Amino acid sequence: MTDNGLKQKVTRLRQAYAPHEHRPLGGYLAAMGTYVGVTGALAGLVRLTGRPVPERPSPADVVLLSVATHKLSRLLSKDAVTSPLRAPFTRYDRPIGSGEVMEQVRDSGSATRHAIGELLSCPFCLAVWVATGLTGGLVLAPRLTRLVATALTAVAASDFLQMGYAVAQQAAEGGGHDGHDEH
Repeated sequence: MTDNGLKQKVTRLRQAYAPHEHRPLGGYLAAMGTYVGVTGALAGLVRLTGRPVPERPSPADVVLLSVATHKLSRLLSKDAVTSPLRAPFTRYDRPIGSGEVMEQVRDSGSATRHAIGELLSCPFCLAVWVATGLTGGLVLAPRLTRLVATALTAVAASDFLQMGYAVAQQAAEGGGHDGHDEH
């Protein structure tokens, strides 16, 4: 098949898949290929180093990595301070509270750039990559990975405590009682 024939088939497939909306299927394929490559490299490194792979991770490690994955995914995809990492692929929209921002994917014409923008601005999408990295770290450098995951888990717990405190403070202020007795 000629290069031109392949491009026509891809164009028809893209139009059939989403006739009324642009979906960067080529960018998604590139992202999936990169993920497979990174995962394969991690597996190769594990094999090359001879590190033992646990038959079943401990429940404590699963919980630790789950909370750490949540926190690191949100830090990378929504935190205002990490916005320079996303800026080439996204455009600032508005603050969404608690130091987080909402961003829109840039329309650059590049399917790969669009897919990267979606990945970097979506904590759910990014979580797969973060969990893979942390899981690989658990095999290759378990002590360091647990230490980093513990720090991220502490930050996540602190976030929930800060939000709970703010809600309690608003409830106390909104209840009409300011701490002074009225006669």
